[in-house]
Amino acid sequence: MPRLDAITLKQLRTLNAVASQGSLTAAAAKIGQTIPAIHSQIKNLERAIGMPVLLRPPVSGRMELTAEGTEMLLAAKRIEGILSMAGDQIRARASGKIGHVTISVVSTSKYFAPNLVRILSLGDAEVRIALRVGNRESVISDLDEGRCDLAIMGRPPRVPMVQSIPLGAHPHGVILPPDHPFAQEDGFDPALLVQETFISREEGSGTRVLMQRFFDRFEEGPVAHIVEMESNETIKQAVRAGLGIALLSLHTVHEELEQGRLALLRGPGLPIVRHWYLVWPAQVERSIAAKRIAESIDALSGTFLPGAVSG
Repeated sequence: MPRLDAITLKQLRTLNAVASQGSLTAAAAKIGQTIPAIHSQIKNLERAIGMPVLLRPPVSGRMELTAEGTEMLLAAKRIEGILSMAGDQIRARASGKIGHVTISVVSTSKYFAPNLVRILSLGDAEVRIALRVGNRESVISDLDEGRCDLAIMGRPPRVPMVQSIPLGAHPHGVILPPDHPFAQEDGFDPALLVQETFISREEGSGTRVLMQRFFDRFEEGPVAHIVEMESNETIKQAVRAGLGIALLSLHTVHEELEQGRLALLRGPGLPIVRHWYLVWPAQVERSIAAKRIAESIDALSGTFLPGAVSG
């Protein structure tokens, strides 16, 4: 039977170092330990759980985790996340606050999240608020590993278990250079649209999936030519330069559309409306500060979203 009471934080941190570096030697250099010390920590961890945590390559190559090692690594990351959050809470209280709240947001929301934090901070000076920005995968990891109190994202994940409330509409549309022929029309021909060069985020990104679903509705088939770019900002500049067109969150191009620097494709099925959600782990008791900030965000009724009409 596993002896979980024999597992130490040092053992888990050593496992994390080996998993990230791929070898005992590299792990020792990373955390400033000797190779025998690293080996000893791993052996003690394996004795405690009664199973190997690493698959050692026969000659050379990267060490990989066993299924048990993967479970221990996830536990290590969750513990580190909880400890980091505890440190934030202690520092906030030491400075006279009632608590600290970390909000993790997907990168698309960076167009409104900083302003939201400003609104929240002005409305509740007793809570210190921090913002983490990443892709959907990293936000889900933050929720799973205890690195955030709240998250703002699109569709809530199935794993980990979360609770959520809708914050407001999140429209997506096809953006064009202002002088594009489609910009002057009130509709579009799908057969012509699929022949356009589309500039898109990487495979698996939220907007890429949404674009593929949009074109699945047409008999003409998928887009003929896709150029991948790494950020919404780069995509916007590429569209303005006439390199192609793109399906993007309209919250990322709100100013450009208002100022006429970009145009919007009009026609059936557009814009595509999704929703923003406020999300938090279902199985973790929220702090008083986190509950207060969540209630404040909910009370704003989405007025912080680009293009929203307040009051």
